[in-house]
Amino acid sequence: MIKSLYSRWINDWEKHLCFRSTDRVVRPFEWGLDWAERWPVAHDLPYGGEGPEKWLLELNRLAIEDSDRFFAYDPPESFRLEGGFVRFQSPSQSPHPANNVVHGQWFPAEKHNGKAVIVLPHWNASQNQHGGLCQGLAKFGLSAVRLSLPYHDFRMPAELRRADYAMSSNIGRTIDATRQAVIDIRATVDWLYQMGYKRIGICGTSIGSCYACLASAHDPRINVNVFNHCSTYVADVVWTGLSTIHVKKGLEEHVSLDRLRRLWDAISPVNFLDKLAQHKEKRSLFIYTEYDTTFIPRLSEDIVGAVKRLGIANKVVVLPCGHYTMGEAPFKFMDGYHIINFLKRNL
Repeated sequence: MIKSLYSRWINDWEKHLCFRSTDRVVRPFEWGLDWAERWPVAHDLPYGGEGPEKWLLELNRLAIEDSDRFFAYDPPESFRLEGGFVRFQSPSQSPHPANNVVHGQWFPAEKHNGKAVIVLPHWNASQNQHGGLCQGLAKFGLSAVRLSLPYHDFRMPAELRRADYAMSSNIGRTIDATRQAVIDIRATVDWLYQMGYKRIGICGTSIGSCYACLASAHDPRINVNVFNHCSTYVADVVWTGLSTIHVKKGLEEHVSLDRLRRLWDAISPVNFLDKLAQHKEKRSLFIYTEYDTTFIPRLSEDIVGAVKRLGIANKVVVLPCGHYTMGEAPFKFMDGYHIINFLKRNL
């Protein structure tokens, strides 16, 4: 009875926090072939009119088979550290100039000990969110860089009010934004290495957790992972989550969940866990919540089960809250404690 009352309270709180945003837009479904043509694997399989879905499915297959090539990049020619931000041109350019400049807010620890953490915010995070976590990391001796995600804050095209281009009913653009995020993370590791930081941690929250998993699976220089919210398939989160109802509405008349899962295979963490498992020295913390309305618990339990079967060194924490309420007191302090403690102990 008590648990039932508690869960009802958390769920009501989740809905309040989720639906206070009234600017969500249902965007039209698009295959996004123009975005797919930019990927390296598309050079092996130029579009020949066999149908957009079949072509995108084949590109996903190739991207998984040769993911090192899919997520490959040429390192930026220069980095600028000014006004507390490191900035550089994204190695993966988009048609939106504002989105092509990467911004990382820098929180250096008092002493340079060669350890740093890349912090990846959640979807639609504002410019100042996750700064408290970065300050906490720096206070405990871990320098931190809070990376602006593609199409977020500084990188948002003028026509947007939300980071819709990062996750939307445009199939190809969503994959391209994810690929760009992974490449930007790896380029940030390049900068940290230039600055003398050789022990690198990463902490991603929500969509940032997806990006963190893909980046770490493809970059051995990332030593410690914190996946703050975790799931198997991107499609399942969009299909079942409270915060992505508007995205699902743009998709559901055109593709089923099963088809969408295959169309976004190339950006789903579960398909790269075997690659992550090859890096035996990495340590990973998986955090999820008991009453999550966006990354529903079943999806988190599924990926934790897969991680354990593959023998990936891990610690799992389950918090008694939901997706949105994790960002509220007292849960944000619990979350911050687990994140900082794990990174401090393992970096």
